[in-house]
Amino acid sequence: MSFIHDDFLLTNEHSRRLYHNFAAAQPIIDYHNHLSPQDIAENRRFADLFEMWIDHDHYKWRAMRANGVDEALVTGDAAPKDKFLAFARTVPHTIRNPIYHWTHMELKRFFDIDELLSESNAESIWDRCNEQIADREDLSTQGILQQFKVTALCTTDDPTDSLEHHQSIAEAGTCPAAVYPAFRPDWALFVDRPTEFVAWLKKLESSTDISITKFDDLLAALKNRHDFFHSMGSRLSDHGCEYVPANFCSQSVAAKIFDAALDGTAATVEQFDQYSTFLLQYLAKLDHEKGWTNQFHTGVWRNNNSRLFSEIGRDIGCDSMGDTAQGRSLQQFLDRLDDEDCLPKTIVYNLNPTDNYLISTMLGNFQGGETPGKMQFGSGWWFLDQKEGMEMQINTLSSTGLLSHFVGMLTDSRSFMSFPRHEYFRRILCDILGRDILNGEVPNDDSLVGPMVERICYGNAKSYLGLDRC
Repeated sequence: MSFIHDDFLLTNEHSRRLYHNFAAAQPIIDYHNHLSPQDIAENRRFADLFEMWIDHDHYKWRAMRANGVDEALVTGDAAPKDKFLAFARTVPHTIRNPIYHWTHMELKRFFDIDELLSESNAESIWDRCNEQIADREDLSTQGILQQFKVTALCTTDDPTDSLEHHQSIAEAGTCPAAVYPAFRPDWALFVDRPTEFVAWLKKLESSTDISITKFDDLLAALKNRHDFFHSMGSRLSDHGCEYVPANFCSQSVAAKIFDAALDGTAATVEQFDQYSTFLLQYLAKLDHEKGWTNQFHTGVWRNNNSRLFSEIGRDIGCDSMGDTAQGRSLQQFLDRLDDEDCLPKTIVYNLNPTDNYLISTMLGNFQGGETPGKMQFGSGWWFLDQKEGMEMQINTLSSTGLLSHFVGMLTDSRSFMSFPRHEYFRRILCDILGRDILNGEVPNDDSLVGPMVERICYGNAKSYLGLDRC
């Protein structure tokens, strides 16, 4: 039997029925990813399997390093084929790592290659995939979106981005998916890194025609870009942080911290917390005014390897789960917004499963209003974007909230070959529910459970996010 067969991960008849009858055919809304809008606008055709599959993939880089692969074959200047062959030699060692499942799902779904990748067949697979990449229209970026029934996706965009590629996609009207920007203003917080912060402020000045010499100017410039993003269809913001801060301060205190950074003095840890709290509250209120969804990606420690950071830079696969305390500050942050009637729809993605129940139950304190599931405990993220992590997230949400209102899966990926992760999630979701039916814990009633599966896979995200073209 094939490894990736029709009933992969589906362990009983109920799981199989739910997946094939209700989940499999659902379209995809990929509401958080790091795909290139330029690649979509230009309908990029990839040169080879390395460009399409290996390049910029942190998961693969980490696995290759763990397998003793030289850095030249990971992020260095080795030839693309040599990097692919090094990955192929690594794959047999990734059994029980999600990379093993993803690798073979992607080979099957994109190239109909039903073989276990290894050193012995790597040359053949490289040649066969490259031949298909060159010949098949459905392996261009827009072809992939159509092939996987992606109706909408949200890229991750800095406030200084021109969004010219989003404009181009919308004007052309040929892309099978609606492509929206999402507002990611992380650099606005970096008063602890004055050199980088000031350089980013210059870019913000250029994109707004606002001279930023004081804190009020920054607030005005961010609102200017928030308004522009809204005019371009954006309905989500996003923040990557170790934890959601709640060290409240006045605007004048935040302004002094800003002034010091502008003069080249790095903020202390406490000052960073104060400044971040003020700015994130300000941005959340902008989201609330416009009916946006505010996303937080928490529980992460980034760029942990100082040597590789100095040699190669950030975002190279040297990040990990963090164990920073999150509960009390999250409560205070949300409570302040709720008390002022300014709390937007919010999704919190947590990277450390120790905090799953804490975060899920904390979000439950602030539910209510016209939006079902207003406060969302987000899908398994990054290192939890795998079978066990997804099951833990689904079980936590089911036990402490309403699974039926869950907005479901996203790729959070830089790779156009990551869309099978939606299938992976759907199979896991249906197997959990199927096992519950088998055990008599959930009714064996397709009229009850089937529509819930459909909503989690697609419908909930469509109604919750308010995107106008999906």
